[in-house]
Amino acid sequence: MYFDSHAHINNESYTEAQRAALIAAIEASDVSHVVDVGFDLGSSVMAVAHARRYPWCCAAVGFHPHNAKDMDEDSIRMIRNLARKEKVVAIGEIGLDYYRDISPREEQQRRFREQIALALELGKPIIIHDRDANDDVLRILKEEGVFRRAPAGLLLHCFSGSRDLALQYVKLGAMISIAGPVTYKNARKAAEVAEAVPLDRLLIETDAPYLTPEPFRGKPNSSPLIAYTAARIAEIRGMPAEALARATLENAVKFFRIG
Repeated sequence: MYFDSHAHINNESYTEAQRAALIAAIEASDVSHVVDVGFDLGSSVMAVAHARRYPWCCAAVGFHPHNAKDMDEDSIRMIRNLARKEKVVAIGEIGLDYYRDISPREEQQRRFREQIALALELGKPIIIHDRDANDDVLRILKEEGVFRRAPAGLLLHCFSGSRDLALQYVKLGAMISIAGPVTYKNARKAAEVAEAVPLDRLLIETDAPYLTPEPFRGKPNSSPLIAYTAARIAEIRGMPAEALARATLENAVKFFRIG
């Protein structure tokens, strides 16, 4: 059984028929849990609705850094209200993205801090998006007291940093999640991280519909394809795929405080 710690069943590109087919595929697969992760207000509302409707689904709510420019005080209030709903297991995905700079960096940082404060206020784990912003993400997390106040409550989603940075986060108490790019032919850095992170700090994810693993790269990703990511990580670590799936499932259940 697999725990997909980060997917977007709420993705705006799906038609209702496509979303229904995706949900049916999850229910017919070996995936036992999926976290549907918000990236703005509408997607967060939808994630909460999915969590309420499907026993295997949990929700995370928050604003992606691309959408920081769209936030205001009402946004924080509404995310706070959503975060109190049943089966909302985290605040996320939140963070910084300096690759596209769709929102101004100053605005990204301000909204990142506000959502960190909300997570700490509510005692919720935090799901981090970090793209080309390693130094500022880590600095802000430290300045906001995340590691002091919530040492087991931080997840680096789709980790793309170095082995050394991953181990620095692990030392601070964070979890590391690995996605489909670890299956790519030239993914040396991702393979180093997959090998080095202690098993009890490791999660797996799809980030569906993005980051599709081989041999399906170029097609939309979906939660059942997490089996290919798990198999590649198990190969790198020299362990059975079933053992890797079981360990990451147990880690995710503990991290997200399910049950």
